[in-house]
Amino acid sequence: MAMGAALSLGSAATAQKVNFEEYDLDNGLHVILHHDPSAPTVITSVMYHVGAKDENPERTGFAHFFEHLLFEGTQNIKRGEWMKIVTGNGGVNNANTSDDRTYYYEVFPSNSLELGLWMESERLMHPVINQIGVDTQNEVVKEEKRLRVDNQPYGNFIAQVKKNMFKVHPYRWATIGSMEHLDAATLEEFQAFNKKFYIPNNAVLVVAGDFDGAQARKWIKQYFGPIKKGPAIQRETFTEAPITQTLKAEYEDPNIQIPAIVAAYRTPSMKTRDARVLDMISSVLSDGKSSRLYKKIVDDKKMALQIGAFNVSQEDYGLYVLYGLPLGQNTTQSLLQEMDDEIVKLQTELISERDFEKLQNKFENQYVNSNASIEGIAENLASYYLLYGDVKLINSEIDIYRSVTREEIREVAKKYLNPNQRLILDYIPSKDKAQN
Repeated sequence: MAMGAALSLGSAATAQKVNFEEYDLDNGLHVILHHDPSAPTVITSVMYHVGAKDENPERTGFAHFFEHLLFEGTQNIKRGEWMKIVTGNGGVNNANTSDDRTYYYEVFPSNSLELGLWMESERLMHPVINQIGVDTQNEVVKEEKRLRVDNQPYGNFIAQVKKNMFKVHPYRWATIGSMEHLDAATLEEFQAFNKKFYIPNNAVLVVAGDFDGAQARKWIKQYFGPIKKGPAIQRETFTEAPITQTLKAEYEDPNIQIPAIVAAYRTPSMKTRDARVLDMISSVLSDGKSSRLYKKIVDDKKMALQIGAFNVSQEDYGLYVLYGLPLGQNTTQSLLQEMDDEIVKLQTELISERDFEKLQNKFENQYVNSNASIEGIAENLASYYLLYGDVKLINSEIDIYRSVTREEIREVAKKYLNPNQRLILDYIPSKDKAQN
């Protein structure tokens, strides 16, 4: 074990520093360049500071909808041609949406950098947002919701946690949003959303991989420079009142036979030191088969089919979620008691030196792995700029984790993970299957 730990620290110690340069165009687009000639590929990616939290409460799902809609085509890329151009040039592309941001990227052979830049500039400058595109993507999003949420066992689990944990903040609705809202939306509303948020001064462009810096700058200016700056976005601040007594909720899922118990705590922004400590606490409790919850409740006591804890890190608030599915005659309440016992142990006893060393090694490895691919680096650079306000964190965030102490782990557990600060959600099989 000691040798494994030494090897793991050795690999982390040799992790390459991520070099980058950054600058702004006159229209406010922030540009980050990361040169890595180790493979003949290049990634062009744009992250927009718009997510589900920026939506009108009566029009939820817009940010995720745009993730689909903006592949429909542009003034110079015909409808249905986007994917063909990418694959025809040996590339791959994708996009994803969170409550805080939307991210688009292409990975091409390095001789297609100009193509990638042109395509992303087209998405920003000349999107075609028309009724046929809206209608087409409406069906696509409905199918995705049916597949991932409505017909998926436990598919509504996070949505129910958010709905009950946030009273005023837009985190209270699901990222995929409401199909009724999307159906009710007019074409003009979609166009207005695009005009407000898809502007250069609300985005960061990252180019990473094998490219010539001077040439990249020239093309970036050529393709993105002419795009007009948009009006500065006024963002509202939403402050949640602290939770001071246990919240209780129940949700019936027609897709399950086994109930789940969920305990969720509201936690601070991912930008805070405490959020990073909670990441480490989550690892102690449920990362892998040697973690405390798994070893005790699944392995030793054989009380649960599944048990877990995870930290949902977001820009404004986070969530710390524990869940369990009982096995056999065991009840959800007995699982909750076992989980609570482990939290109390974290709040009252320091984790052992050996466990602490394992934990540090794990985070060193995660850090190395997150920057092991050009795609990972590009997304990290964009996120650190857009959501954390500090690109340098790509190299220094690991120092924050390294500086966390055993005492701090105990104190943060005491500060946030208390019974009067949480939601208990009984996630149960539908009482009336006929409703399904």
